Amino acid sequence: MEKAVLFDVHEGIAIITLNRPDRRNSINRDLLSGLYDSIDEVSQNDKISAAIITGNGKSFCSGIDLSVIGKENLFDIRGNGIDLPDVFSTCRKPIIGAVNGHAITGGFEIALNCDFLIASENAKFADTHAKVGIHPGWGMTQLLQQAVGKRMALQMSTTCQFIDAGQALKYGLVNEVVLHEDLMERTFEIAKQICENRSDMVLTVMELIKYRDTASMDQSLAHERERFKSFVKTHMHQA
Repeated sequence: MEKAVLFDVHEGIAIITLNRPDRRNSINRDLLSGLYDSIDEVSQNDKISAAIITGNGKSFCSGIDLSVIGKENLFDIRGNGIDLPDVFSTCRKPIIGAVNGHAITGGFEIALNCDFLIASENAKFADTHAKVGIHPGWGMTQLLQQAVGKRMALQMSTTCQFIDAGQALKYGLVNEVVLHEDLMERTFEIAKQICENRSDMVLTVMELIKYRDTASMDQSLAHERERFKSFVKTHMHQA
């Protein structure tokens, strides 16, 4: 039986592939377990500097596999209170989503938890929590509005309509849209560009940018200045 998630490393870049193409990469316990283990490996492996998450087949991830609802525990699968957003947030290294097709509801949340997204021209996005009657729990209501703004998030989440790759680019949901056949090559190119820089400063810059999620502009500016002063002091002593 094939693994629900494939994991490969090339040139210091982890390729994490959701691998249930016959089920449109829908989420079951095996897929979540494989995804969590893969992100943990990215976090802990010093030879890995960045990661890419994509899907095998025509979909990125079509959301929770409705056939396992009530049969499999998909929340807190490790029994330690750590859930999908926690697994992503504890990984300090950049995670890029290469969205190859449909990213729906829980699958959309997987994409939103990535640091940024590159989309195939075939990509489509939808939040259908309100249509299928499942409560969002992996960040949809907060991460979507952070990406596209409050008003567009309200429209997307209350109408449950799909948007295509071009709309996603217009709304600021994705960074780039590329030809489908160029998706992995372009995403890998971006990951390599990240890896060519000083890894310690890449992580520092990422932390400073993300700090703004939980603080005001004034607090974030002060935090950056304090970190800079500490950096200067340290490097003056080393000089």
